[in-house]
Amino acid sequence: MWGVAGSIAFAFAAVISVAIIVALRPWLRRVALAKPNARSSHREPTPQGGGIAVVAATIVAAFGTLYFSAPAATGPLLPIAAAVILIAVVGAADDIRSIGVAPRLLLQALAVAVVIYALPFELRVAPFLPWWMERILLLFGGLWFVNLVNFMDGLDWMTVAEVVPIAAALAMIGTFGRLPPAEAIIGFALCGAMIGFAYFNRPVAKLFLGDVGSLPVGLLLGWLLMQLAGHHGLAAAILLPLYYLADATITLIRRLLNGEPVWQAHRSHFYQRATDRGFTVNQVVAHVFAVNLGLVALACITLAAPGLMNDVAALVCGVALVGWLLFAFARGKGVMERRPQA
Repeated sequence: MWGVAGSIAFAFAAVISVAIIVALRPWLRRVALAKPNARSSHREPTPQGGGIAVVAATIVAAFGTLYFSAPAATGPLLPIAAAVILIAVVGAADDIRSIGVAPRLLLQALAVAVVIYALPFELRVAPFLPWWMERILLLFGGLWFVNLVNFMDGLDWMTVAEVVPIAAALAMIGTFGRLPPAEAIIGFALCGAMIGFAYFNRPVAKLFLGDVGSLPVGLLLGWLLMQLAGHHGLAAAILLPLYYLADATITLIRRLLNGEPVWQAHRSHFYQRATDRGFTVNQVVAHVFAVNLGLVALACITLAAPGLMNDVAALVCGVALVGWLLFAFARGKGVMERRPQA
């Protein structure tokens, strides 16, 4: 039953996403035009705000499907929807007129706190820690995850290449009983909404996601990954977003060590450096998508054959796979094409 419901949520979200984008694009061209600058990856002014459609489609499709298939499941999800809407409003305000770092982080933290508070009391991600310490760490981790998804949304199709495999994997994992059904439905809906957006974001993009989309998408994914980790899938929850975690975290640490203001826009992420060193946009997102498929396969292995040794082996393989891609992006296209000399 849940597989059928998920398919309905997926299709419903994709159609709603496209419909809202078509309706909103003329307005977004007037009020939310992203103009290129020295740190941009685009050359022409491009409207942003496609995240409005993605967020709305995800919520409407997920709640609509759950209302008809399992009405009781919608109640516990209301705080999640409220947090997603809150952080989307914060992102929309920042898209239209930049707001200060401190109030932005405070409101983001509030949204993440709502999501953490809504987690089942008995759900444990790190049971070896005291409950209160685990929840504090989840708060900071959730806040970082929300922002790293925002940081990484700097190239056409990049967020699509990241979110679609993760959301699809979470949806299928839920279908096989490793996540609660309601969470699986949200995974299906988010995947469908992002695919609806993908057509308009294909290189060269006619529409950007914007903070109104990247922030709530990060919040939803973070919440779903917490649920997965709390249902004996910690290794899988680390593996699925590993490329984003590695690229954003290493870049942040490098900028901190160099004394650079980390809150300012920049072009020093590995995927951005790749486009400056010979990779086309399509090549970058294709490599990211392929690596993400590999990470999905490794995550599924840890769930299908649970055990410490399998988890460690999968994590080592995942780190090696992501490390190879980061190294290739940092060195430039030549490292991908180099052949051994006789």
